[in-house]
Amino acid sequence: MKRVLIISPNFPPVNSADMHRVRQSVGYFQEMGWVPTVVMVDPAFSEYKQDPLLMHTLPEDLEIIQVKAFSTRWTRKFGLGSLGFRSLWFYYHTVNHLLRRQKYDLIYFSTTMFPVLILGAHWKRQFQIPYVIDMQDPWHSEYYQNKPKHEQPPKYWFSYRLNKYLEPVAMHSVDGIISVSPAYNPMLQERYPNIRPEDCTVIPFGAFEKDREVLERALILNPLFESGSSAFIRVAYVGRAGHDMRASLTQLFRAFRLGLHQKPELFTKVRMYFVGTDYAPDHLSKKTVLPVAQQEGVQEYVVEHSPRVPYFTGLKILADADMLVMPGSDDPKYTASKLYPYIMARKPLLAIFRHTSSVIQVLNDTQAGRTVAFDDGQDVTEDLYQVWIELLQRLPFTPSTRWEAFEPYTAREMTRKQVRFFNQIVAKTTHS
Repeated sequence: MKRVLIISPNFPPVNSADMHRVRQSVGYFQEMGWVPTVVMVDPAFSEYKQDPLLMHTLPEDLEIIQVKAFSTRWTRKFGLGSLGFRSLWFYYHTVNHLLRRQKYDLIYFSTTMFPVLILGAHWKRQFQIPYVIDMQDPWHSEYYQNKPKHEQPPKYWFSYRLNKYLEPVAMHSVDGIISVSPAYNPMLQERYPNIRPEDCTVIPFGAFEKDREVLERALILNPLFESGSSAFIRVAYVGRAGHDMRASLTQLFRAFRLGLHQKPELFTKVRMYFVGTDYAPDHLSKKTVLPVAQQEGVQEYVVEHSPRVPYFTGLKILADADMLVMPGSDDPKYTASKLYPYIMARKPLLAIFRHTSSVIQVLNDTQAGRTVAFDDGQDVTEDLYQVWIELLQRLPFTPSTRWEAFEPYTAREMTRKQVRFFNQIVAKTTHS
């Protein structure tokens, strides 16, 4: 049995999008020859909400080590609120001590708290342990460089320059890259000559059947569908939104407005719910969907709840909805890791994504939903309108998903790909 040390600052019960890769994988590692240890940040230091039900999806014998972090009460005075920065010092000392007394074959960073990734180079140099980085999002990205200031993330000027400095520290020594998007690996290979194509692989997030089992056993209240809402056709989306989704949302709402004019008896019955659209803490969260709905004149049919909800509450909303929608980003590198819970909800699904998105391929392969693909400047309003009509008129129904085609996308199979890559990286570094 080999041992892997997993660095995942956010981990259950913390309800954060970047911990799902590890959460879904740790239960399969041992049967595939690897013993995992997870080093996370004590949830008391996280600003994300918690969902205790997430703990029911973890193996009972999983070794979890918690580190502390500096309080935001002090770090925000210096403009540093990121959990990656706040926990960096504690990760350094805790893992140093751990590596002196326990042998590990690999260190695996799976997080979007990017600053902790720079520790990989230190641990490799001091303890001769290879490390793999899981790129769930771009770290140093040019995407927002030409965007208006109001569309850029908070403190973008500072974070852009800091990321440009920190990313090379981690990448110049990295042994392997796992990416959720086919676009990330070529970008990193171009920046860093030491990263070769054989050092990279693309592994999306998987569909985790255990989530469905927990959801069916638990008593979860739905805070969004108020009493009497069953009189409407409830269309739901749970997940991040933002300015990069404005193009797809605009066309989605424009097609809906066309439906209000052409078939008011059908479309006036619809209420669209967009939930957890901003990753910021509740008091800082902003609405990015409702302004687009207002622009298109359909705001009375749209409800946006921008604060994040607990993970299983989000699954409950998907399960209770009559139909689901997924708007995509205009960023060519974007991939939707949240796709699989949508498929497993077994509800009619309308997805609008760029032609290059893996979402289009997965939904076409599995026939789990209807897709409308777009490119820059392309008007697909009419196509969306036709799909709106088709789905609304058929409700209620369960999609005829090809579950045999869905099998390669399960968490077990995605973990198998991770393990195969781990073995490849360890073999390479052993013989080098």
